[in-house]
Amino acid sequence: MAEKETNTDSRLAALQQWLQGLGRLGEFDIRPASGDASFRRYFRVTLADGGTLIAMDAPPEKEDSGPFVRIAEAFTRFGIHVPQIHAMDLQQGFLLLSDLGSTHFLDILDEQSVERHYGDAMGALISIQACGPCEDLPPYDRRLLMAEMELFREWLVRRHLGVSLTDRDQEMLDGTFELLTANALEQPQVCVHRDFHSRNLLVANPNPGVIDFQDAVCGPLTYDLASLLRDCYVAWPREQVKKWVAGYFQLALHSGIVRPEHETSFQRWFDLMGAQRHLKAAGIFARLNIRDGKPGYLKDIPRTLGYIVEIAPDYPELAGLADLVEQRVLPGLGRISHMG
Repeated sequence: MAEKETNTDSRLAALQQWLQGLGRLGEFDIRPASGDASFRRYFRVTLADGGTLIAMDAPPEKEDSGPFVRIAEAFTRFGIHVPQIHAMDLQQGFLLLSDLGSTHFLDILDEQSVERHYGDAMGALISIQACGPCEDLPPYDRRLLMAEMELFREWLVRRHLGVSLTDRDQEMLDGTFELLTANALEQPQVCVHRDFHSRNLLVANPNPGVIDFQDAVCGPLTYDLASLLRDCYVAWPREQVKKWVAGYFQLALHSGIVRPEHETSFQRWFDLMGAQRHLKAAGIFARLNIRDGKPGYLKDIPRTLGYIVEIAPDYPELAGLADLVEQRVLPGLGRISHMG
């Protein structure tokens, strides 16, 4: 632990030295702004005149900041409100960015504000899907989709819960993963932010400020919509979500992203895409605890997997997965929580 702290301190010292070396900031104060689920850290830099900037520390041996820069520039060109890059040193892994504020959607969403803020978010998402640089992004292909769902089996079920899966369980999971992958690949392929949810959308002007887009891929149309409307961190009534999904389809139709004949498939695409994401996210949350010593996400697993149980009555092909989640995974999480 001491070695990690020393390394962290040395990176902060190097970041401060780099900022001072820019020669245009004058006196400044630097304090932690946030971390995220990766190795990146963010610091708020307060200038003598009261203005603020964000310094990003992304260790180059752990994080490639090149995609962040390329996607930020592309998103800016078609009007997405992302941080502007004021200075960068990719060799050291340092960027100096504009500050979009510290109020995330998650901080302010309630029944009164959600329609306005989700309306703004869906407007931004339509622009990302209609204009985003899909041809320059890695493909959200079968290999990646399957690898993400394996995180659920390996890190949550096996490592975190210690659940022994029978051959029948394994066969059920293999078949379900194939089903969810086929659902993703049959959709129109668009620019996918890949983490478009309430912790990565900032209340800003124009609204929203969009962050954490560096892992963007070219992939399924409904992935980001599922991230937003079936958020791991905040839940809404299912009938309300269905209305938002139908409304988004109309936006996508007017924007040329979908065709009229896609309407009969759209809700299914959305529901099954959400299931793929929820398996992935639950596995990541368990891995963050076990591998990275970040237990704070464990409390979000029941909500995340609860979406699968919620939609299963409409999709008999998810019955086996829903049974596993409801009968063995969620109760196991409860027992571990009580033991902790």
